[in-house]
Amino acid sequence: MSWFLADGNSSPDSPALREAHENATEAAGYVEQHWADWLEAGLRILLIIVIAMVLRSVVRRAITKLIARMNRTAQAVDGTALGGLLVNVERRRQRSEAIGSVLRSVASFLILGTAALTILSVLKINLAPLLASAGVAGVALGFGARNLVTDFLSGVFMIIEDQYGVGDTIDAGVASGEVIEVGLRVTKLRGDEGEIWYVRNGEVKRIGNKSQGWATAAVDVQIRYDEDLDKARSTIQRAGEQLSKEDPWNERLWGPVEVLGLDSVTLDSMVISTNAKTMPGKALGVERELRWRIKRAFDEAGIRIVGGLPQEAALEAGGDPTAGMAAPSALANPTSPQSLNASPIPSQQSGGSANLTK
Repeated sequence: MSWFLADGNSSPDSPALREAHENATEAAGYVEQHWADWLEAGLRILLIIVIAMVLRSVVRRAITKLIARMNRTAQAVDGTALGGLLVNVERRRQRSEAIGSVLRSVASFLILGTAALTILSVLKINLAPLLASAGVAGVALGFGARNLVTDFLSGVFMIIEDQYGVGDTIDAGVASGEVIEVGLRVTKLRGDEGEIWYVRNGEVKRIGNKSQGWATAAVDVQIRYDEDLDKARSTIQRAGEQLSKEDPWNERLWGPVEVLGLDSVTLDSMVISTNAKTMPGKALGVERELRWRIKRAFDEAGIRIVGGLPQEAALEAGGDPTAGMAAPSALANPTSPQSLNASPIPSQQSGGSANLTK
């Protein structure tokens, strides 16, 4: 204490030292009084963080295992008849990965958000102004990015409901083609000419999936009006039965070829409508093959399809051979008055030159 005595202004009983001593005593008392609460709060916060991280890891791992199991199931049925009818591996993989990504994000947001709010409550922070500010910010963000939110929510529901997938042929209204990629915001389609369409999920108001359920192969056969209808019906049915017994058409046909009847009758032709239920996406190939077989069957049965007849056939049918000739014209005779009046006036240049020579 000698240095305190050396300075006359700094004695042990000076106000500055007494104030510092009182402050230190109050701080020590405050710490001694609240250290237990602080330790308890720190331990609670640490426990909340550990529980949140462990729970988040467990939930994400469970979702990942579920998605992997879905992919293994899809790979097991790939290449079989069941796999061809239900869904392909790529479609199942993209759908499962998208669902898994959404579930993992939602789980992380809920778990970490709940943990953050719990920590703030442990620190005795009033959450009402914070929640109000978050609500206002959410409303502002919703108005600013409403198109993005709409696309995202539409993509989530499209994937969950399995409205379409990779490999499907769809008509989305704004574009149509084969689906090559399904995302949460944008769907990629490949058109008939090879172009790629990027369709926002929020812009899709209706979807026509041509690859789900079954398709219909419709073929209209136009024959001459004087052909035997019963013979034509039996010929078409035989061609359809032969088609349904051969590979690979027996797998693509899901029902017999049906002759629906006459679709229209005119003075020179009749149209017979036929259709068959086929595998999704295979209707066009079945239609082409069915037309091929019906034409060959008609040729063997002697049934004539509507078209131009040769002149000999027209004579045998009693037709007028001069029906296709043009009407006579007076201009065909060069000496007729009409032909003379239509001929150009001869030039007088040669006569004028002769007079000048004379």
